[in-house]
Amino acid sequence: MIDAKEYAKALFLLTEEEKTTENVLKELETVKKLLCENPRYIKLLDTPALVKEEKLLLIDKAFSSFDGNLLNFIKLLCEKHAVYQIPRACDAYAAFYDEAYGVERVEAVTAVPMTAVQISKMTEKLAMLTGKTIVIRNTVDPAVLGGVILRYSGKQLDGSLKARLDRFEKSLKGIVI
Repeated sequence: MIDAKEYAKALFLLTEEEKTTENVLKELETVKKLLCENPRYIKLLDTPALVKEEKLLLIDKAFSSFDGNLLNFIKLLCEKHAVYQIPRACDAYAAFYDEAYGVERVEAVTAVPMTAVQISKMTEKLAMLTGKTIVIRNTVDPAVLGGVILRYSGKQLDGSLKARLDRFEKSLKGIVI
């Protein structure tokens, strides 16, 4: 079994040299999305019923418009019977990118979708707090009731109405009348 993180690091270093890092990140995320939506394609590229040349030709046809280094990366994983590792490699590549370029990806969980103004203000505030470029992904969960839960850098800041009500309920249970 290959170490997807090591392969992603090699791709990242190569794209850094060629100054194509951001473009390859976007393309790799597209490849990840396509493969996750079409798991049968991964099985096809991993089947012993097809010879290596046919598999590489399929990759050329499907991803010919992508960066040459990314195309070779996909082919290499195919030859190693590790195309299923592309989602993991994509996540590792994104982590290397984020670290190198000071990007912080934040998940903001809210009861209703955030407006562009809310996202902009939250981005500004978090950028001031972290000193990083903030990328917010808004996830909607009606169970939050109100407020927001922020997840980033392995942390969770829970400012949701549900959490406040839970804390209030817990404090009430501690009161003896």
